[in-house]
Amino acid sequence: MKIGVVVHGPNIIDSNWALKLIDLLSGYGEVSARLGGTMGRTAVIDKSLEDIIDISKKLVPSDSLKLFNDANADVIFLINYGKSRVTGQVFGYKVYNHYLLKVAENNIPLIQIERPGEIDGSIISWNGDNNDLIKDLSQKLDLNIVTPEEIYDDHFKQDKIDDGKIQRIVHGVSPDENIMVNSMVIGKSKSDKVTLIAKDGYITDIIGGTIKEHGVEKLGKVDLENAIVKTGLLRKSKVKPRVVEKNKSADIFKIAFLDHAGEDVYQFKDADLVVTVGDDTTLIASDILYRFNIPIIGITDGDLDKVVEDGFKAKNSIIFEFESGTDDIVGKKIHGLIFKNEKILIRPRNSKNIDEIHGEIIKITNLLNCKYNIITI
Repeated sequence: MKIGVVVHGPNIIDSNWALKLIDLLSGYGEVSARLGGTMGRTAVIDKSLEDIIDISKKLVPSDSLKLFNDANADVIFLINYGKSRVTGQVFGYKVYNHYLLKVAENNIPLIQIERPGEIDGSIISWNGDNNDLIKDLSQKLDLNIVTPEEIYDDHFKQDKIDDGKIQRIVHGVSPDENIMVNSMVIGKSKSDKVTLIAKDGYITDIIGGTIKEHGVEKLGKVDLENAIVKTGLLRKSKVKPRVVEKNKSADIFKIAFLDHAGEDVYQFKDADLVVTVGDDTTLIASDILYRFNIPIIGITDGDLDKVVEDGFKAKNSIIFEFESGTDDIVGKKIHGLIFKNEKILIRPRNSKNIDEIHGEIIKITNLLNCKYNIITI
């Protein structure tokens, strides 16, 4: 039996359950595993699981499921460790429905294993007749069997669209958590009942929370029904990061520019330096790039939402702390004057490449007459 396993999120990996489940499922047949999502990639690297869980492609979970469907797997598993029973089951429901839109035939059994090891953990058969396998796994893992109908009835009957406005209930949220839409922090929860409101593709209100206008502005137009919505920390575990050695060119020094898109930082893992704009972008990017021993020059202004528990930074990193509300202005100037509005800047390698960029940024900030502090790592 060919078994495909889509691993989602850092928690299932940090808890060691990803490896446990892959080992268990190997007893039923030949297992292939790949990541679905982005934040789990760092956890795979930290656990040295690249040879077991394929992280070579950046894919949303439904696309990873589709790859196994296209490869004619006999059964596909989605394994996840959500923040709560509610968030995990709602996540599975949305992923499954996105998956249905991408496949021509839905004849391969799809099973979700959610929050293994927890008293509210569950196993969900999203399609097909899998009763024997489901019962066997639920007994071995001590998981509750939950049906798709139960999940729909519990969590989705209230979602609605009317008067040109789209309402999306955020499930499983707790008070005082960041609310992220497509990786952008757009507000903070004030209660455990939060609803996002959008009109004409733009988020206009957060019921049960406070809106972050700057985040909404950066997010821009969004398909709220299909957007990726997350709350709280992207990765909660305290971990010891693993640093991966990489070969550097003897001739060129590659500098990348990253503006308010922390989860896209993996595309720059072969860079020698990354200039990051935004507090949370700098926090996420520096933490990921630490694994590849890549320093950053961070452009920040104290508007930190703290989306990860810890933020590691590689040696020789530099953080500019500007006055509130000015990081975007400085970042735009840096992008235009130094990078010529490109993502990548290539220069001949020398011993002072970082100092040169540092000096050019200082010249730009002096022209803008911005006050700043500098932190060196």
